[in-house]
This record gives sequence, C-alpha cells and structure tokens, in this order.
Amino acid sequence: MPLGGGNKCGRCSKTVYFAEEVLCDGRSFHRSCFLCMVCRKSLDSTTVAVHMEEIYCKACYGKKYGPKGYGYGQGAGTLSMDKGESLGITPEIPGPHCPTNNPNPSKLAQKFGGSDKCPRCGKAVYAAEKVIGAGSSWHKVGCFTCATCGKSLESTTLSDKDGEIYCKGCYGKNFGPKGFGYGLGAGALAHTQ
Repeated sequence: MPLGGGNKCGRCSKTVYFAEEVLCDGRSFHRSCFLCMVCRKSLDSTTVAVHMEEIYCKACYGKKYGPKGYGYGQGAGTLSMDKGESLGITPEIPGPHCPTNNPNPSKLAQKFGGSDKCPRCGKAVYAAEKVIGAGSSWHKVGCFTCATCGKSLESTTLSDKDGEIYCKGCYGKNFGPKGFGYGLGAGALAHTQ
C-alpha cells in the first residue's frame, strides 16, 4: 500500500480508502468511479466486463466487442443495424474473395462432390441418410436392404459378400455350408447331391 493511506483509483488516480474501495481485475476503484466507460452506468461484480484495463457494463461490452450480425441482438428475433460507430468501432471492409488452389485431396470427395456414393443406387449419400455397412456408405431408406429378399437391415444384422449386403437368413442359404446336418432349424436334415 503506497504512502497516503490507500491504493490509487483505476479511473481517477486519486487515493482510494478502504470504506469506499471496490476491487476489480486487481485494481482499486472508488464506488463513484466504478462506472461503465460508455454509458456511465454504476457497476457491480455481476455487471462488470473488463477489456484492456477498461471497464464496461455487459451490454456496452457486448456492443463494442461481441459478435456482430444477424442473430446477435438483445433479445429473441432482434436484428440491429448498429455497427458501433458511437462506441469508436470502425467497420471492417472485407477483402476480395480468393478461391483456394488446394483441392480436396480425397479422390472420392472430388468424384462425388464431397459425399460418398451408395453402392446400391449410385447416388450421393449425405450424413443425415447415411448408414455404414460392408465398408461402404448406404442410404438408410431403400438401399440398406438384403440383396435377395429386400428385408431392411441394420449394421449389426447384416452379412456381406463381395461388396453386397444380405440378411443372415439369405446369406446362410446362398453362401453357408451345404450338406448333411446343415439345415435351417434344429434337427433339420438336408440331402443335397
């Protein structure tokens, strides 16, 4: 504590005595000096926002340093055209658009416009409709079905062969073991020649 009885005020630089001291961001202020830099509203610990040694109320801080544009208003559905010139903000002038010279390195993304191709219908598969099975992306509705019987599948109930997907039953009939004792149910006998 410096000589003279107290710390110096962060606003007026005069001595702040204990009875009138407000602490903020490691600095002392008189209660009467603890005001927003813009609107001069009295502040407290719940309404103060600090930026580069300056103190603001949260509303002025948001207008001066917060996000700008559609959807960042003061309430639901608010659109403000205030660009903050009254707060000393200079609007940014966007530079010219420069397209990138670095194309997407993925060959699949280049070929199909950034999305995978469904092996069943050959159309693009977007994230909202994608199911992964047999190492490929499929449309969940209409394409992620058994190649033999058309039954709708889930990623845990499918079997695949040569990039095509089947239900467990059709896979067993078409590609499972054949011969004596390999029936479809318990105790079934099959005689194949």
